[in-house]
Amino acid sequence: MIDQQDLQLLKTIQHGLPITSRPYAEIGKQIGLNETEVIERIALFMQTGLIKRLGVIVKHQRLGYTANAMVVFDIPDHRVSEVGESISKARFVNLCYQRPRQGKQWPYNLYCMIHGKSREKVCQQLQQLIKSRDLDPYDREILFSKQCFKQRGALYFTPSPSPLSVANG
Repeated sequence: MIDQQDLQLLKTIQHGLPITSRPYAEIGKQIGLNETEVIERIALFMQTGLIKRLGVIVKHQRLGYTANAMVVFDIPDHRVSEVGESISKARFVNLCYQRPRQGKQWPYNLYCMIHGKSREKVCQQLQQLIKSRDLDPYDREILFSKQCFKQRGALYFTPSPSPLSVANG
C-alpha cells in the first residue's frame, strides 16, 4: 500500500536526484525520511514494479558523442530475447530493447543505441557487433540522429490545473 510519504518520494525523484554525494539523504530531508528509508522505499518500488528503473540521463553530445545511431534489426521472434541479451552485453551498446513490428513498412523488432564520437567509429562498432553476434543474416537499418531533443525520465505526476476563477457580476 502506498502512503503519503511514498507519493511524496515518487513526486520528488521524478525530477531527478540532487547532484550531491548523498542524494538519498538530501531527498529524505525534504520529505521527512532518513537516507536508509529512502533507499529501502525506492528498492521496494522497483521490486514491486511500481517504477521500472532509476538511472542517469547522459547528455551525450556535451561529452563529444555526436554520432548517435539507433540500429534496428528484424530478428525472428523465437530468437529476439537471446539476440537482444547478446547485443546488450557489447560494451559500446548503450541500450537494447524489443518493440512490436509495424507491418511490412517497418519489420524491425529489436533496437539498440550506439553513441560515438564519429560516424566512422559507430559503423566500425556496428560491423564488430554484426560479426561477433552472427547478425549478418538479419535485415537492419542504421539511423543516425540529426537533432537532440529534451531527455528526461518518466513523469508519474503532473501539476494539477489551477481552478478557473469565475468573475462575479
